[in-house]
Amino acid sequence: MHLPIVGLAKPILHGYFRSSCSWRVRIAFALKGIEYEQVPVNLIKDGGQQLTDQYKALNPMQQVPAVEIDGITLSQSLAVIQYIDETRQGPKLLPACPKKRAQVRMICDIIASGIQPLQNLYVIQKIGADKVPWAQHFIQRGFQALEPILKETAGTYCVGDELSMADICIVPQVYNAERFKVNVGQYPTIDRLNQTLVEIEAFKLSHPSCQPDTPADLRA
Repeated sequence: MHLPIVGLAKPILHGYFRSSCSWRVRIAFALKGIEYEQVPVNLIKDGGQQLTDQYKALNPMQQVPAVEIDGITLSQSLAVIQYIDETRQGPKLLPACPKKRAQVRMICDIIASGIQPLQNLYVIQKIGADKVPWAQHFIQRGFQALEPILKETAGTYCVGDELSMADICIVPQVYNAERFKVNVGQYPTIDRLNQTLVEIEAFKLSHPSCQPDTPADLRA
């Protein structure tokens, strides 16, 4: 059911410029043409602003993003994306076909459950000096699984020829892979899809290099 836009307050995204999960939500908002406000939560400054009591009251997991929307607060990126897909007009982010919809969710879960959490900031800080080989291991393990799956499902985009939530997930994960010096060229389907997606305006607008909290030395 789509909610009427008139009278609805702008969603508020509490996030961090380089957070994969925050970036996913920014992409979804951009694809849907949804105006929103951003409240930066610096994951580094002051020991991590996500660890404050104030933020914990908003998101008990003390992670980003947290999105205030329609009188509720949602704190997982895929839940946010599916909520706005179900309540807002614009291009659908989940296919109508049950088989394709399941494939989109499978790809998203591989990334959001099987790769990204193992190389996010909280985990990397616990690993310490071995953080780069640790991150490389789990990204490559995940990409080795994703590559043959995407080879079967992909058309122009991750699942067929329509943009979906899977595309929203893959671009931030490739960005992380490159940050940790993973050779994405080893995975030709992933590499091709990423190169196509990063040229789309919604992905450009949501990129970490051009957010309100992007440090000056990292701005595009």
